[in-house]
Amino acid sequence: MTPESTGAPGPLTVGELTATINDRLSALGRLAVVGEVSGLTRAASGHIYFKLKDRVGGSESVISAVVWRSAARERLKALLEEGAELVCHGRLDVYGPRGTYSLIVDRVELRGVGALMQRFEELKQKLLQEGWFERERALPRWPRPVGVVTSRDTAALQDFLRTRDLRWPDYPIRLAHAPVQGPGASEALARQLRALDASGVDVIVVTRGGGSLEDLWAFNELPVLEAIRGASVPVVAGVGHETDTTLTDFVADHRCHTPTDAAQLVIPDRVALIERFGRSFANLGRAMDQHLERRAARLSALAQRPALQRADRLLDPIKERLQRAGWDLLGAAKGALTERRARLALGAAELRAGSPRAQMERSRSALNALGRELFERGESTLRGRRARLDLAARGLETTSPYAVLERGYSITRDANGKAVRDAAELSEGAAIETVLHSGRVSSEVTHISTAEEEA
Repeated sequence: MTPESTGAPGPLTVGELTATINDRLSALGRLAVVGEVSGLTRAASGHIYFKLKDRVGGSESVISAVVWRSAARERLKALLEEGAELVCHGRLDVYGPRGTYSLIVDRVELRGVGALMQRFEELKQKLLQEGWFERERALPRWPRPVGVVTSRDTAALQDFLRTRDLRWPDYPIRLAHAPVQGPGASEALARQLRALDASGVDVIVVTRGGGSLEDLWAFNELPVLEAIRGASVPVVAGVGHETDTTLTDFVADHRCHTPTDAAQLVIPDRVALIERFGRSFANLGRAMDQHLERRAARLSALAQRPALQRADRLLDPIKERLQRAGWDLLGAAKGALTERRARLALGAAELRAGSPRAQMERSRSALNALGRELFERGESTLRGRRARLDLAARGLETTSPYAVLERGYSITRDANGKAVRDAAELSEGAAIETVLHSGRVSSEVTHISTAEEEA
């Protein structure tokens, strides 16, 4: 039987077969092939060679792949790593000299978690460049109330409430329930964030427990990030565990590793606050006592000053001035009288020397009138001066130390009769005399306390 009798094509050369296979593979057009990178080689020419492999049903399938230098962009190079699971886009090509075919790759992307991580990093870089991570508003010291956005069915809420009860039982919290993963979770979280912000809370905590990248993905989506960015009050992120990181952590004003840490950050510690108030009151009491002690010591020191112990000394200069004024006044009056007498005597001599009797009588009458006027004026002047002296004397009597004795004070003198002004002038066993308003008391010194000792 010949090929012509069966209708099969005639014998093909190797080149013809290779060309036919190449035409058939080219007819597939652009392909997207999923596989794990293996045998990665970066040639000096700039081309990149590797294999894509996968395991289906226990068997391994492998296809050669190549990225020509003209298509080897930086992002593509960064994704091509040994063991990475990629989606490679390109066309199939047959290499005739070896009879092999390869996938000519011009674009790659991560698959599964790798794709999520790629989206995470891209959005993170975008928000970083736009300045979304720079805000860090201060937390209120006494937030009333605290808004919490999470699911009411999560362990994160129980951890938060347990920590709240340890720090300050029944501290006011306003819960906004929203799903924390799955379809529509990001939109629900964003709505509750905005609702809490409009309700008048002082701070908002966004929290949930740990999980995989897919479980936490709602906290990496723009609706949640935009709601946090637009909040009028500080937002605290307590999403996942210590090793988990979401974009919510970066956009929020403050990041906590766990829900428990978030509660410790925003809920005041009642016991510590009471202890602090106690210390403050104690410090205030001590400060007041010290202030009063200083004032008492100052008053005691002032009381020992001579001016306050002997008030009559303040009046001595006034008394001396009044005495000098009295003497001056008396001297002036005497001088005026002497002058007037001299003038009278001179006039009388003149009259006696050459006037008739009638003129002498008239002159005598005039002289008598002048004498009476002079005498009256002198008496008036003296009465005024005496009145001023009496007024000054009454002032002196009012401020006299004996008047002070009458008000209950006393004067202490030593054995020589000298007034004692300072306790240091005496010694124990010395005899002293105390002058009272009525009577005197003799006593013996048994104890001496100086101003320095009392201070």
